Amino acid sequence: MFEIEDRLEKKGITIDAMVDAAMGLYVSHGIPEEQASKNIKEKMLKYLKDPNVSSLLLGAVLLEEELFEKRKNSEIADDPVFLLSDEIIGMAIAECIGGTYARFEFTRYDQKKPGILATLGPFLDDAVAGLIAGCTSRLYSECV
Repeated sequence: MFEIEDRLEKKGITIDAMVDAAMGLYVSHGIPEEQASKNIKEKMLKYLKDPNVSSLLLGAVLLEEELFEKRKNSEIADDPVFLLSDEIIGMAIAECIGGTYARFEFTRYDQKKPGILATLGPFLDDAVAGLIAGCTSRLYSECV
């Protein structure tokens, strides 16, 4: 939906890069890492087709372009503490996929920023962290 996978890839955000970031904070729940990686990738591909998830990701892509890339010297260039909309988008994506547990998982990824998350601007790092958190939270919930 919204060609979101293509839009992310144009920004250098591939499925494999997102899976690698997810595995950066993976906590074993009895699933070997190789299988967990495969399961997370399947979940990402599934949820990228969800209209709610893809529209929130599209919002982050457009906001990143408009408020971050076009305005390199703006007051949000360094992701200031008063900028909350990026966090809200990330949490919304996480919760849309994985519920309340995913919000806490989002916080882990948002704070540590493993892999590709460390290279992204303020909107995309949180949106992608939300996608990762939702998918990993779903995986963990299925393991219990």
